[in-house]
Amino acid sequence: MTALSELRPSDLAIDRELADTASSIRFLLDVTPVNLIEARRQFRSDGATPEFVYGPLADDPTVIETRLEAIEIDAVEDDALARILTAKRRELELQLQMLRCRGHEQFLDLSVQLYGPVSPALLGEAEALLAQVPPPQREPGDGIDAATFAQLAEAELDLYRAVHTDLSAHVEVRDDSSGVMVSNGDLLIAPTAVIPSHRVNALLQHEIGTHIVTHVNGSCQPLRLLGAGLAGYDETQEGLAVLAEHLAGGLTARRLRQLALRVVAVHQMCTGETFPTVHGNLVEAGVTRREAFTITMRVFRSGGLTKDAVYLRGLRDVVAYVGAGGDLDVFWLGKMALSDVPQIVALRERGVLVDPVLVPRYLSEPEAQERLAGITARTVPLDLIGATS
Repeated sequence: MTALSELRPSDLAIDRELADTASSIRFLLDVTPVNLIEARRQFRSDGATPEFVYGPLADDPTVIETRLEAIEIDAVEDDALARILTAKRRELELQLQMLRCRGHEQFLDLSVQLYGPVSPALLGEAEALLAQVPPPQREPGDGIDAATFAQLAEAELDLYRAVHTDLSAHVEVRDDSSGVMVSNGDLLIAPTAVIPSHRVNALLQHEIGTHIVTHVNGSCQPLRLLGAGLAGYDETQEGLAVLAEHLAGGLTARRLRQLALRVVAVHQMCTGETFPTVHGNLVEAGVTRREAFTITMRVFRSGGLTKDAVYLRGLRDVVAYVGAGGDLDVFWLGKMALSDVPQIVALRERGVLVDPVLVPRYLSEPEAQERLAGITARTVPLDLIGATS
């Protein structure tokens, strides 16, 4: 086995430079409107495309680009690491270009480059799923507010802190967040968020059991970029996170319909439909007006963000990977794309990577292991919920 020492200290230093630069970009926060309450009120009043307002960028994209250019990836001796770092630098360059043109037409073109288009096959899958799963009735049970969910999230993090005392993730309710999201390893909650009681555990496993756990594990690796995320990691991360909802027993028909509707909304936006039209189509599909606004906002923010199409695509591909006998353990090493698995396995076999410090808590439940074992080569996302759940 090749020893870790065979990676030059200078190679590891370059990895850390790139990881630090990646972590300094608050991409999702910076492309999300900060006036959501006012925008929703305006739209409810006049039905016109809302005027979204965005906060100041955390850092000047030109400054970050200068930092990127100064990182000497060409000097990396290890070929596998050089390929990983080069791909990530290109992704960061795309994100910085997008931040420069928030609210302009070019943003959408760059978003398609970053997240990929909605293929006819993916659109067909989403439409077929919507045809097979009827619009559900009202959500059962009560909802909890942002402050209560924040307390539950802190309690969940405490369980991980008992295993890894250096865990620094924190929970924050903040106005510039949308719904519930993880940014650079921290859980951010919008003050207007209301989480259905029966969805609480599933959401905790999505955000903390997947996004924060992999961020922490990746940040503890000798290759720190696994904490920030390798290029293209979003799709697989979201697929894993939705799979976590299933394994934790909380993936519902409403949730799966939501992922399919996001795909359709992204497609409609990309083909030129307006905000009011996409919103109206969602309402006709059985979505509440409030949720329809949220989905449409997520798709149209900053000029057209296509990220929401990756959830269903990522879930489909992760389910296929598991059904083909793929092992989930590799994904706990950090944030990576499914296509990175072979080279990450090779790096681990070389001794370059270490065992994860955390494993998702839900995996310790016998029910989760039974659900995982039930995924076969024939399993598709619809099989994870049953048409009436």
